[in-house]
Amino acid sequence: MSHPALVVSPKGVGRLRAGHPWVFRSDLSEQGGEPGLARLVDERGKGLGTALHSPASEIRARWLAPDGVTVDRAWWTAMVGAALARRRGIADSAYRVVHAEGDGLPSLIVDRFGDYAVAQFLSAGLEAVREDVVAAIRDTLAPKGLLLRNDPAVRERERLPRDVTVAFGEVPELIECREGSIRFLAAPWTGQKTGAFLDQRENRRLIGAMAGARCLDAFAYHGLFALHLAAGGAREVVAVEISGDALGVLEQNAALNGATQLRTVEANAFDWLKEASARGERFDTVVLDPPAFARDRRSLGRALAGYKEINLRAMHLLAPGGLLFTASCSHHVHRGDFFGMLADAAADSGRRLQLLEIRGAAADHPEIVTIPETGYLKAALLRALD
Repeated sequence: MSHPALVVSPKGVGRLRAGHPWVFRSDLSEQGGEPGLARLVDERGKGLGTALHSPASEIRARWLAPDGVTVDRAWWTAMVGAALARRRGIADSAYRVVHAEGDGLPSLIVDRFGDYAVAQFLSAGLEAVREDVVAAIRDTLAPKGLLLRNDPAVRERERLPRDVTVAFGEVPELIECREGSIRFLAAPWTGQKTGAFLDQRENRRLIGAMAGARCLDAFAYHGLFALHLAAGGAREVVAVEISGDALGVLEQNAALNGATQLRTVEANAFDWLKEASARGERFDTVVLDPPAFARDRRSLGRALAGYKEINLRAMHLLAPGGLLFTASCSHHVHRGDFFGMLADAAADSGRRLQLLEIRGAAADHPEIVTIPETGYLKAALLRALD
């Protein structure tokens, strides 16, 4: 089957050959056409491969496969199967199976929650081949049901509707999952992302194993960091979250695990951290896992100021020898920006902060070195030396 050809400029060709799969609007000599599969060629007509075409998006094409490879249902099945095979050995029942560009399947997210799967189709080109992709997920994962969480705002830039629908089978409102020694409820229909934040799986296990006696989980959401801290032997865990609905799930999660030492606080974490610092509170372990502050490059300055504020407050709250795990999931905040912000906060805090580990997303969220967008999660584990 032949696909329409898209002529890519030398600049766009250079980006593709450097290992980045995106072709931007300015990289194409002609615009328009229909969403779906397209063949990329250079200005001399030499084939560059097959891509997903999104004619209304700033990212016009997303490279999939080289010339000579047929992209059909069998191809999608093989690619999803290869991604699943790379997750072999994950004992947790909830994890990411397909991490978009990180697995060579741009704009496709597939997460597993026990016997169920949740997917996101984030480009018009991918939406046009939905039938083949859904079949590949069914053939590879054999879930009891597949939910399509096609409600992210990015779909509007692709001129796609935002909705949440079942592709096949049935998917419950809440799904009980395991992560290490803890149990938790994922909310695939209404929760953030696809129902739970899976990219911090390994970091939650790390800080849980190092939990001190008194712990704080700010921006707690459903409390997975807090649960690991409690399971790690903390005497008291304070979980701060602004959403009452999220706290309701957090409290169910605490009950599932018998975490009676976990106390919830419904509050704005910025305000709570400031007030706790003014009260002179001290914690042996503090976790900061806030939502993305930088939605675009224009908001980077404000975002870094926000990150600095919460980290400065957290540093004041640390007991001598205490641990701070801090993260940013804003892909517009680069690693250098993040660690520069931490250095500024540490200088202003008057504390000596030792860097124990530089962390990123869990292994099921792979980062491709030529695609910086796949390395969106930056994190650090720090110890207060005084």
